[in-house]
This record gives sequence, C-alpha cells and structure tokens, in this order.
Amino acid sequence: MSFQLDPRLAGDTHLIGELGLSRLLLMDDARYPWLILVPRIAGARELFDLDGSDRATLLAELDTVGRALETLLRPDKFNIAALGNVVPQLHVHVVARYSADAAWPRPVWGIGERVPYEGGALARRVAELREALATVLG
Repeated sequence: MSFQLDPRLAGDTHLIGELGLSRLLLMDDARYPWLILVPRIAGARELFDLDGSDRATLLAELDTVGRALETLLRPDKFNIAALGNVVPQLHVHVVARYSADAAWPRPVWGIGERVPYEGGALARRVAELREALATVLG
C-alpha cells in the first residue's frame, strides 16, 4: 500500500509543499490561517501508528511550521489537533488564532461557513507560506 491523500483533504486544501515526512496543506478557509500536516505513511490513522522516529520527525515539523507561522503572522494563540473524526487519515491541524477571529475562543470546527480563498488572496497566502518555509520544503 502506498500513501494516498484522503480525497476530502485533497478537496478542502491547497498544497504548500512536502516536508521530510509530511505533506503540508493550506485549509481553504480564508477566515483562519490553517495548515495541515499529513504524514506520508500509508494506513496511518493515529499518532501511535507512527514509529518513534516518525513521531519525532512529525513533532519537529510541527515545531518548524508553528515557528514560521508565529514569525509571519504573530497570532494570539495556536490550536494544534489531530482529531480524525471526519477524515480518519492521520493529519494534524495547526491553526493560528486571534482573539478577534470569528470563532474565538471556541475551536474553529463547526463555526460558520467556510470562506474559500479567492484568486489573489490564495496566491499571496501560498507564496508567503512557501517563502517562510523555503528552507524545509522539498
């Protein structure tokens, strides 16, 4: 079995690039700066499905992505979660949060309707994220 991105993740996101272990995606919701890391491990559904080395790599990638978002966007808080209730494929959300955002202080899931990025805004966000992470993207 080889790695395949879940169709729902593929349909709801835009590719930022490939990290050492994970595919890095931008959630198509302009209300929140929201990245998703998907380890390219076929069949992985839970963090404990990864061996120790891959878990350590994923944690390091989360650290790198979080620090890049911190520098780029200066959020008030981060929400980091691996829920998998809708999409069982292992993926980790990294959401930059602001006290003035639409869902604050609640989680972003299930609050309002998703607002897709539009042309120029999507291109700008993808470019700034790729630039901020240029040293680690493959």
